[in-house]
Parts: sequence; C-alpha cells; structure tokens
Amino acid sequence: MSKLQSDALREAISTIVASSKEKNRKFTETIELQIGLKNYDPQKDKRFSGSVKLPHIPRPKMKICMLGDAQHVEEAEKIGLDYMDVEALKKLNKNKKLVKKLAKKYHAFLASESVIKQIPRLLGPGLNKAGKFPTLVTHQESLESKVNETKAMVKFQLKKVLCMGVAVGNVAMEEKQIFQNVQMSVNFLVSLLKKNWQNVSYLYFVDFIDGMLYVGFLGSLLLGLNVLICR
Repeated sequence: MSKLQSDALREAISTIVASSKEKNRKFTETIELQIGLKNYDPQKDKRFSGSVKLPHIPRPKMKICMLGDAQHVEEAEKIGLDYMDVEALKKLNKNKKLVKKLAKKYHAFLASESVIKQIPRLLGPGLNKAGKFPTLVTHQESLESKVNETKAMVKFQLKKVLCMGVAVGNVAMEEKQIFQNVQMSVNFLVSLLKKNWQNVSYLYFVDFIDGMLYVGFLGSLLLGLNVLICR
C-alpha cells in the first residue's frame, strides 16, 4: 500500500507548475524526483536494478540514437530519429574518448539485432559503463513505438550512494499526469527495496535553474518524513 500522501503530493506538483508559469521561461522544465534510502549497505546488501514504464512520457525531447542496420536506418530517417550505421560505428575505432562523447550526447540508444551483437567489438565497454547499453529493437516492432516506450521508461539502480533521481514529468504536462507518474515511480522503487517503505529516508522534487538548486520546504509526501520541494 502506498504511503504517499496524495494531498501533499498534489500541492507540491501544483506549486512547481505554478512557479514555472510565473517565470514564463522559454524552455520546458523537467521535474525530477530525488529519493534517499536508509538502512542499506551498498557494500553488503544486494544492489538492485529495475526499470518501469510510466503512463506518461516525462521527457518528450529525450535524445535517443538508433544504432541500426539498413532497414532501421531508413525507418529512423523517416521519423527524424538520429542514427548511426555499422560503418559510422567502425569509424570510432573503439576510441574511449569518442565513445564517451557519444554516450554523453544521448540519453539512450536503440540497436538492431545484427548490430547489438557487434557493440562490444565496435565500441568496447564504453556505453555499458555509462549505463547506456542499447535496447534491442526487432523488425517486428514499430521503431516509433519503441522510441516512445524508451522515453517513458525510468530506471532505478542502487550504486555506491544511497540516493537516486529520476525524471517524472515536466511543467507542460497536466498535473494529474505528473501525479500518476510519481505514484508509479515511487511504488515501483519501493517494491525493489528489501524492507519496502522502511528503507525510504526522504523524497523531494528538484529543478535546476541556471546551474543553481532552489530549495523550499513544502510539507510531507511520505508519512512521517520531511520532503524538500526544490523549484
């Protein structure tokens, strides 16, 4: 059962959206949810990893690149998706700096079946180390649908620190859509934790403006815990 306080969550979302509208920025701000964990030892406890598809795409402008065969390259061109074929990948020559630069340029990668098998040989471990190893796309799937599915996915992975952040929406979305995304994100993460809600230390929204983090207290999303709403 969710311990998220619905009223507090709705109030927090409304505040962020209203604040953004007042500032009338020329770009659409992404709303990120930061989660802190407790009673976990990254050195001893099993490190979890899991992804969930949200009901609404949080980052419509998420940058994705198709590493494709001839058919997928043609499909990518038609829908305006960035792509690289095998010849373009070969030109990187497993250069660590170039592969790292490629990984930084995109949020995620898709790959054809014939190409994904060659990734380690063509690029080395760079994409994998960046946590951006390509997702397989078959010719039986719609490439456009796969792109939208990728944009709707969020990943939770416990590494060396007990905090993580995921994009749950943007200020142009309907507030109820942001609410639904937050609910699904949090409840999915809790299902991965060894003691569920007992392992959640805090939750707060974050919004970076001109490289600075603006912070304000705004009630509690989780029963018994303080929540920071950053805007």
